[in-house]
Amino acid sequence: MNWVLLFALILFLGFATTSSDLNYNYYRLPAALRPQKYHLNILTLLDNPEESRFNGTVKILIEVLDNTKNITLHSKDLIIDESQTTLTHVNSGEKKDNCVSSTAVNPAHDYYILNTCQELLPGNIYELNLYFSADLKTQLEGYYRSSYEDAVANETRWITITQFEPASARLAFPCFDEPNYKAPFVVTLGHHKKFTSLSNMPVKETKPHESLTDYVWTEFEESVPMSTYLVAYSINDFSHKPSTLPNGVPFRTWARPNAIDQCDYTAEFGPKVLQYYEELFGIKFPLPKIDQFAVPDFEYGAMENWGLVVYSETTLLVSETHSSLNSKMNVAGAVAHELAHQWFGNLVTMKWWTDLWLNEGFATYVASLGVAQIHPELDYLEMDFFQNLHTIFQRDAMESSHPISRPIQTVKEINENFDDISYEKGSSVIRMMHLFLGDETFRSGLKTYLRRYKYKNAEQDNLWESLTQAAHENDALPKNYEVKTIMDSWTLQTGYPVINVTRDYASGTAELTQARYLLNSDVSRSHHEGCWWVPLSYTTQAKLDFNNTSPEDWLECSKEGRSQPKTINNLPGADQWVIFNTKLSAPYKVNYDSQNWKLLIETLNSEHFESIHVVNRAQLIEDVFSLAWTGEQDYETALGVMEYLHRERELLPLRAAFEKLTTLRRLVRRTPNFGYYKRYINKLIAPLYQELNGINDTFGSIQSQNVLLLKTELVDFACMTQVSDCVSRSKDYFREWRSVANPDETNPVPIEVRGTVYCTAIKHGSDEDWEFLWTRYLKTNVAADRDTILLSLTCTQNERLLQRQLDMIFDPKGDIRMQDAAATFDSVAANGEGWLLAKKYLVENLDHIYKYFYPVTASLAQLLPSLSDKVNTRQDYNEFKDFLDSSWEYLKDIKQAVQQTKENMLISVQWQERNYQQFFRAIRQKLNEVDEK
Repeated sequence: MNWVLLFALILFLGFATTSSDLNYNYYRLPAALRPQKYHLNILTLLDNPEESRFNGTVKILIEVLDNTKNITLHSKDLIIDESQTTLTHVNSGEKKDNCVSSTAVNPAHDYYILNTCQELLPGNIYELNLYFSADLKTQLEGYYRSSYEDAVANETRWITITQFEPASARLAFPCFDEPNYKAPFVVTLGHHKKFTSLSNMPVKETKPHESLTDYVWTEFEESVPMSTYLVAYSINDFSHKPSTLPNGVPFRTWARPNAIDQCDYTAEFGPKVLQYYEELFGIKFPLPKIDQFAVPDFEYGAMENWGLVVYSETTLLVSETHSSLNSKMNVAGAVAHELAHQWFGNLVTMKWWTDLWLNEGFATYVASLGVAQIHPELDYLEMDFFQNLHTIFQRDAMESSHPISRPIQTVKEINENFDDISYEKGSSVIRMMHLFLGDETFRSGLKTYLRRYKYKNAEQDNLWESLTQAAHENDALPKNYEVKTIMDSWTLQTGYPVINVTRDYASGTAELTQARYLLNSDVSRSHHEGCWWVPLSYTTQAKLDFNNTSPEDWLECSKEGRSQPKTINNLPGADQWVIFNTKLSAPYKVNYDSQNWKLLIETLNSEHFESIHVVNRAQLIEDVFSLAWTGEQDYETALGVMEYLHRERELLPLRAAFEKLTTLRRLVRRTPNFGYYKRYINKLIAPLYQELNGINDTFGSIQSQNVLLLKTELVDFACMTQVSDCVSRSKDYFREWRSVANPDETNPVPIEVRGTVYCTAIKHGSDEDWEFLWTRYLKTNVAADRDTILLSLTCTQNERLLQRQLDMIFDPKGDIRMQDAAATFDSVAANGEGWLLAKKYLVENLDHIYKYFYPVTASLAQLLPSLSDKVNTRQDYNEFKDFLDSSWEYLKDIKQAVQQTKENMLISVQWQERNYQQFFRAIRQKLNEVDEK
């Protein structure tokens, strides 16, 4: 520890300290005290943007559980006026002054420690009053300010908002900033009367400020008990759109005044999905109102603050003239996710961040149920869970992955836990559990859990107990099975299995074994034996029973956690296939013997390909290409499975193919054989492209929204791979847009493919095209449109324009908002021409980039994926690995992302060395077969 630095910090904050106060260095707060209630007063001064700040007081009623001589709180970057600190014993209406003899700080854990004059004894209640202040910064965490442009008045308007998850309430007020320290809050906000103030609860009263002219105090009603990370408040001049369902709570949607017309969709969708959750969980929404609020600057997609849900503009606002169906569905998913949190996360909260996935995994899964309920015209459930599975099949196949539930000891580790494993894998294992328990048992167990722990904290074992009880009552599981035994195998260990199915066609049996699927072939499989309790659902060519997703049997683990082979009987003969994991009911891959793969390929390439359910057609493509990547299958078999796609008309199998082929394109784009790849792609998708009228604007005549989504994704892939007229028609659309009199009001480019058209036109266009689109970025009033344009600008092949964009990204006073910086850089790096420029920029400017994001340095993790994706030679791998290793000073806060980046690069190099020749042999063979026909 740097004692000189610590002493300077103490002097700066006005602390008097003794060395004995610093002995406590555990990452969790001491358990001797518990907050009973907070009275939080915040006065916000926004008059001068250069000197905006806030002053506050917090009165905390504290219950003493064990003898202690100090009060340890969290506080970070706050100036505390210790001359006004008071501590009073308030038992039974009697008030006796205690005092604070000294204070200390522990910057490693953001502790602010008050040593008391007299020992605090169990059973007593104390009132602690603290006075504090801080600058209102733009760092996108804690209590910060954001802005928007008022085009009519031609001026910048400022607002404030909070973002406290996971551990940033301590930046706004001293508090017990851990999720298990729940307490009611009484929030009072001081502000100029021209502003509106919002918080978790409805307004109780507003009265004039005692000394500041034109300022008022707005007091809000006392909240229910909640964790500090869910507290929220804002000072703003926004407009709102009310929307209350019959028997529902008041529901308002807020946005800047010049975007309030983009609130119509979510103002209608939000109350409907909230009402669905009340029925699903059997518990009414616990608060008297709910607001959803769109912020111009927001680091995350959205935040589930109880009663005041905050979103980035892109995840809440929908424009009828600019937002595509994909964009609208993303918004629906985000709103459904955050509103699901009002029960899973807010009403019942994890005890510690180890079980973050209980919040995020459940909200992700339940959100898909909510969207599917409100939008039955879409196959949303199938699309969402397949996309989740695709994500985790890639991420969790890395040695550098981690368990869903894992130990957390620092704030940096908490931030790293907000990833695909907590969200998508968490959702996938919950869906698996829903299917093997059945709907009645699943719902019954959830309701018991939520009622039992409402306004409290829980951990995953509490959930398993409630579900096991329901399962045994309903005979959904054998009495000797427990949900904990099954689910611990999925939540407490890293990875997922590949099930190897070896059939004995003479006896009609199959032996099933499991092993962890790993992309890194340098890792010995014997070091990762692992065992998962796998629910086995399957069907045969004769039965074709894909709707039965209940387990026919289980692949079990021994008491020692070792895998036990399973024999399945009564299977058909050598002329019929079998498919395991019907409708992808659990997150595992399946590899068959060569005869079974041959039978599957024969069916897929016949007129009866639709006899295999659409989800399992997608599964076969996903699995066989993953197995070919690691050498557990060959590319002749993989391409054989994909060969039928010229007749496929459903989105999921095509999406699976597009994603696999896009990954392979990245690896082979700059190789001599790339021409073969393009010929193969054209053979596969040109028939469907022509059938759907290519990129021509027939979107309005398409009745099915699933077909609309299919055409959108097909066009995007076709333009990327230069199939048919996709590039030339995109350039025509863009040229037509440039020629209209008022391009900001009139846009002839079809809404559904604007991102594709913009990117394609910029990629194959001129400097003038780029400048035209940049001007549209500066003038658009629609956040989703702004994001689409910004990322499309990175598609240029002009190095000078790419460099210009890189220089703009990390300019604090530039036109690219901080929330968009990482995604824009990643998009430049994903560009074949931009990769070297982006890598060079990162190497030369890492110190500047670090300071730009500080203190939210977790954003650095978003800069690495596309840079690592383009590394596919040993030399490039070693160079970039050396850079990462030598930059630890800046990257130490994103340790997990750095490990995954290194492994991802190595995996790409391994593919080039092991599979490149085999892949193109298989492609040439397929092309020759076509030529011979």
